Amino acid sequence: MKKIPLVLVPGLLCDEALWEYQISALDHISIGLITDRHMHYDSIGQIAESIVAAAPPRFALAGLSMGGYIALEIYRKYSERVDRLALLDTSARAESRKQTERRNNLMALSRQDKFNDVVELLWPLLVDSSRRDDKVLKHKIVSMAHRVGPKVFVRQQHAIIHRLDQLPHLPKIACPAIVVCGENDQITPVACSEEMTAYIHGAKKVILPGCGHMSTIEKPDKVTQILQEWLAPQS
Repeated sequence: MKKIPLVLVPGLLCDEALWEYQISALDHISIGLITDRHMHYDSIGQIAESIVAAAPPRFALAGLSMGGYIALEIYRKYSERVDRLALLDTSARAESRKQTERRNNLMALSRQDKFNDVVELLWPLLVDSSRRDDKVLKHKIVSMAHRVGPKVFVRQQHAIIHRLDQLPHLPKIACPAIVVCGENDQITPVACSEEMTAYIHGAKKVILPGCGHMSTIEKPDKVTQILQEWLAPQS
């Protein structure tokens, strides 16, 4: 069976470790590429352009959180390149004033050399409440954040704040699409996934019980199973 090129886009303060379980487990059906372009620009549009420039002519595309914002922009601008689309723990809406205010406060802390405080403030929002005392899980997620670091964090926040409202473009999505969300995602709640599913014709929605925002790490086996079904040849 010919392997499918698969571009995986990490989220805010995430690197390749966000997708490491999936890229390994899906190796038998896909040629995986975990991009790092989300760390290099302060514009979702620039990030999308850079990813596509390095991507195969046609590819499956999956993004989580900020990675989902980027994936939607890639599809909006380069739909002819995208074979299928997976949106995990993300939203199609533009930034709200309340969200921007919170981001500005976190960026201010980061600029004051209080990046450790930023990470500790974010931690309880990232995972299901039942996993907050999971030291192994926390180490993995916090280590990712520190590898990305405060300078990239500020750059990414600027990109997120100025992202487009993608809701008007969702009905134009014509490839096989799935929308996945942790049942207890506090950052992009289930309502965001329900909204996207309603706008994207034929999209499949999967809600993961006992899971927060970091679904690929919190529920690696389940997310891998979902992606494997999504990557299967379409009948």
